[in-house]
Amino acid sequence: MSTRLGTKCVQGGYTPGNGEPRQIPIIQSTTFKYDTSEDMGKLFDLEASGYFYTRLQNPTNDHVAAKICELEGGTAAMLTSSGQAASFYSVFNIASCGDHVVSSSTIYGGTYNLFAVTMKRMGIEFTFVSPDCTDEELEAAFKENTKAVFGETIANPALTVLDIERFAKAAHRHGVPLIIDNTFATPVNCRPFEWGADIVTHSTTKYMDGHGAGVGGCIVDSGKFDWTKYPDKFPGLCTPDESYHGVTYTERFGLEGAYITKATAQLMRDFGSIQSPQNAFILNLGLESLHVRMKRHSENGQAVAEFLKSHPNVEWVRFAGLPDDKYYDLAQKYLPNGVCGVVSFGVKGGRKAAEAFMKRLKIAAIETHVADARTCCLHPASATHRQMNDAELEAAGVSPDLVRYSCGLEDAKDLIADLDQALRG
Repeated sequence: MSTRLGTKCVQGGYTPGNGEPRQIPIIQSTTFKYDTSEDMGKLFDLEASGYFYTRLQNPTNDHVAAKICELEGGTAAMLTSSGQAASFYSVFNIASCGDHVVSSSTIYGGTYNLFAVTMKRMGIEFTFVSPDCTDEELEAAFKENTKAVFGETIANPALTVLDIERFAKAAHRHGVPLIIDNTFATPVNCRPFEWGADIVTHSTTKYMDGHGAGVGGCIVDSGKFDWTKYPDKFPGLCTPDESYHGVTYTERFGLEGAYITKATAQLMRDFGSIQSPQNAFILNLGLESLHVRMKRHSENGQAVAEFLKSHPNVEWVRFAGLPDDKYYDLAQKYLPNGVCGVVSFGVKGGRKAAEAFMKRLKIAAIETHVADARTCCLHPASATHRQMNDAELEAAGVSPDLVRYSCGLEDAKDLIADLDQALRG
């Protein structure tokens, strides 16, 4: 029976049998017992499904990953210890030393640093292009050794909306997959696979968990990208893996399972960025209300953005749900049911005025966190970017007056009243 998204949020990924636990059980065990060495050997040879060590796989995690996979419309998924780990694995699974990746320039700062600094030291080169680049500029970014394109549905904190379909077509013209970080939109507001994306990642720490309770990440494969058409470009998937007895992932697991199986068998085995079963259990509790919460987050974001737009002490507002926003048309295409709950705006008077505004807030908590049930707020110039002067902030795309405001699930009228008193001083 086919079910709608809301039902998948509540019941996807796990169906208890007769007399079995109604809630996903927490399998808090590092190891699993087998009667014979032969039985365990089949697992090590990837000839049988099962569990032998939680660093690779755990039943609790797999149930939750299966739910996210259903929500995104994919064929296979895996949980990771954080969104950063998901971003790293998603690229490193198909790119290695000497390879190249095209990425949107307005991605989350932590991901940018991962790509531009850490993975560069590993020998992987990244070319960053504006999400608003011309078709000619996008085409020029590709090289013979390009292995993937990476972008975010809604960028954090730039709030740009990526033209997923355009970037997917460009990636496919060059025989590479499009990887989309769908953290801010979630599958409730956007399903990138329906627009041509091939791999989706999430920081489940944000809206999916929704309560600031557990750090985590997830990678989902659409199962649609044909790696076998480009065996020379993706040898890790299309040629024997000697570290796993010569298994060829695309032959053994097909297009639907090759990518995630390789990421589990190789990367999780070697790097061990596993999400704890306890965190996976907490994540599932958040997923059960995701479809309800995202509606409220988006409504609050829209109401707050409209209020700020008309406030005399606000210089500018960035929110793709506003008709005059640069990304409004793309949001209508990709996010017709709501954008998200995050709004960026500038306080008139610059850095000092923004700092004073932050001190006067009563409901919104000053945090580096975002996409939470409780409203939180950040002034990057006095927090995450405080080492920069105004000129350096402008160069980094973070103006001194910028405030990132993440609307929680509170009453929008209370949020607006709090913003108004803080802005008026």
